[in-house]
Amino acid sequence: MESPRTPIITLPDGQLIGTRDDDIAVWRGIPYAAPPTGDRRWRAPQPVIPWEGVRVADRFGAAAWQDAQTCRDIAGGDPGTFDEDCLWLNVWAPAEVSADAALPVMVWLHGGSFTLGSGGLAPYDGRALARRGAVVVTVNYRLGLLGFFAHPALQGEDISGETWNFGLLDQIAALYWVRKNIARFGGDPRNVTLFGESAGGRSVLSLLASPLGRGLFDKAIVQSAYTLEDESAEKAQARCMAAVRHLGAGIDSDAATLRKLPADALCAAGMPFTMGPVPICGDRVLPQSMMRCFMAARQHPVPVMIGSNSDEASVMNFFGIDLAQQIQRMRRERRLGLGLIRMLYPGVRNDAELGRQVCRDMAFTTMGYIVMQACRRRKVACWRYWFDYVAAGERERYPHGAWHGNEIPYVFDNLALTPPVNDCAEASDRVFAGQVADYWTAFARWRPGQATILDGPLRWPASGPGHDGVLRIGVRRCAGFKLERRFMRARARLFRRVMRHHVSLD
Repeated sequence: MESPRTPIITLPDGQLIGTRDDDIAVWRGIPYAAPPTGDRRWRAPQPVIPWEGVRVADRFGAAAWQDAQTCRDIAGGDPGTFDEDCLWLNVWAPAEVSADAALPVMVWLHGGSFTLGSGGLAPYDGRALARRGAVVVTVNYRLGLLGFFAHPALQGEDISGETWNFGLLDQIAALYWVRKNIARFGGDPRNVTLFGESAGGRSVLSLLASPLGRGLFDKAIVQSAYTLEDESAEKAQARCMAAVRHLGAGIDSDAATLRKLPADALCAAGMPFTMGPVPICGDRVLPQSMMRCFMAARQHPVPVMIGSNSDEASVMNFFGIDLAQQIQRMRRERRLGLGLIRMLYPGVRNDAELGRQVCRDMAFTTMGYIVMQACRRRKVACWRYWFDYVAAGERERYPHGAWHGNEIPYVFDNLALTPPVNDCAEASDRVFAGQVADYWTAFARWRPGQATILDGPLRWPASGPGHDGVLRIGVRRCAGFKLERRFMRARARLFRRVMRHHVSLD
């Protein structure tokens, strides 16, 4: 950082001036790649176009094309304006630090089923984490059909190999930018923690599985990632061809013709044509599926924190999944394992509640167990958590526990910025949020070679040989922390075996 008082940064591409919020400097809307427009649509991100003079970085860049109302309803708030020119990132850092401060770096990948979201949403504001001594980066990346596109017309265009997961390539380009530039903001380019929730958590797992993600980050936090298999190349190609036919393009349209399709039309294509909630398997970014990679423990060997929430099944309503019908279908089809599954949920009698818990554990909880086992085989530390806190004023609204995404304002210590909890948060809720954020930044500061324990209200040891522990963050929806051994272990062991037969959106 060139001055401790004026947030002006000199990058290889030009100068930036940010803003100052008390003790935090913020730079918004920093380009990390060239606009992916025109002939650059459906190509790997290209280098930033340099600029003259001092660029004012005081507002967020445009979000990727998406459905604004759906983002406001379920994905974190108002994403603002849309543009195909969406490859921007934002940085929060302590203002009174020098360029050689070497602070831990936390890079956030937003969720939203790979079709929604933006790094500029209010819950992701990085001030509170920066006040804990971190440099925080949030990233926009291409979404939907503009970010994940496997049409045969693109075949052979990329000399590096088949490329379909352009949104993941954007995330990789942002991580290259961080390695190259973050020291100028006071961050340590050799202590980068990549973290994300839902599709953001799934992105973190994908980059741990991708050969292109090697060496770009040092630790990973995975929040509420899911066990759905990546989409096959065959299904993705069929979906993309159906989408362009739906938009009026001929079946034999070449790439140049497809690149002239309006971005808003591609965004509005909707289900079943659009992308989500998983990337595509089989290109140079994901040569094999993420799940197969972790099952075989072939992921990059970096330390991981991973966990999920107590009512993750809440998100399944978005995909039109009737939880009771999942149990009824298993009974009707006489699927292997229903009797054993019932034994693992003693006291649960009705199909709706059984479906809620089984879908939660099969699609979310088991992911933490799989990753923990893979980390153990790669001999790297893994911390597991289970988030079950609901603010006192929201317990009627969330009677079954913490919904999908409800942990985010606690991780960022941003209750005041996150509706609806901002209207009812009490002092005790804010204290609890501060404790959760402390754990996340403790992980960001942690380095290999240190004792595998994170300090907080409860000392949190990593899982290891003979220790399969989970930190319960919130106990029965109330404040508290509890270490639990063999947490849902029998369920996770079973679901690891049978989930391929049960976990799908079909």
